[in-house]
Amino acid sequence: MLHPKTLQFLTKLKKNNSREWFNEHRNDYDAAKENFIELVNQILEQVNNFDQDLSLLTYKDCIFRINRDVRFSKNKEPYKNNMAAYFVKGGKKSWLAGYYFHCEPGGKSFIGGGLYGGEPDQIKKVRQEIDYNWPEFKEILQNKKFKKTFGDLSREEGMSLIREPKGYEKNNPAIDYIKLKNFIVSFPVTDEELTEKQLVKKIINCFATMQPLLQFLNRAMED
Repeated sequence: MLHPKTLQFLTKLKKNNSREWFNEHRNDYDAAKENFIELVNQILEQVNNFDQDLSLLTYKDCIFRINRDVRFSKNKEPYKNNMAAYFVKGGKKSWLAGYYFHCEPGGKSFIGGGLYGGEPDQIKKVRQEIDYNWPEFKEILQNKKFKKTFGDLSREEGMSLIREPKGYEKNNPAIDYIKLKNFIVSFPVTDEELTEKQLVKKIINCFATMQPLLQFLNRAMED
């Protein structure tokens, strides 16, 4: 679970996103960061039970910095309003599909995972794998627990091509997934759930449920 003070800090940071305010509340940030590290360590301890590829990771390999890179952004706020971690073979800078947890008070927290923002060559390999092994991929998506937890792969605006990629026909049974540009799933987490004792269990259950999807995606990219 996360401490209510961690959520309070992030909520206040959103309203006072400046270096001056942050420096004045450095102790609050340090406490929130330690609380988040504790959560990530608990997740790492349990995720190894079903994904040995993550056995060598430490929290430093997973947690993103709270500082924003504002060099090429119109938004010049120096800090993120969230704390997040990416659990993936090779660490958070890996190009492989992985598990993700995003903590952002105000109803924006979620448990997710998959391949987001992949390079064209990676996406091409995944599309080919879906085409060649459509029955296997379909079985993953139609698993009862998977459907109950995630419903389907995310289809938010901009996630999919308007037309089928070159080399694929409109009547391909897998075309709705072949057209995707990102292959991700997401499960919402309320502010109340963030501070409940069952939070780690909820995260681990979601991660375990999405694991067959990640294995499929990574097999495609690593082969």
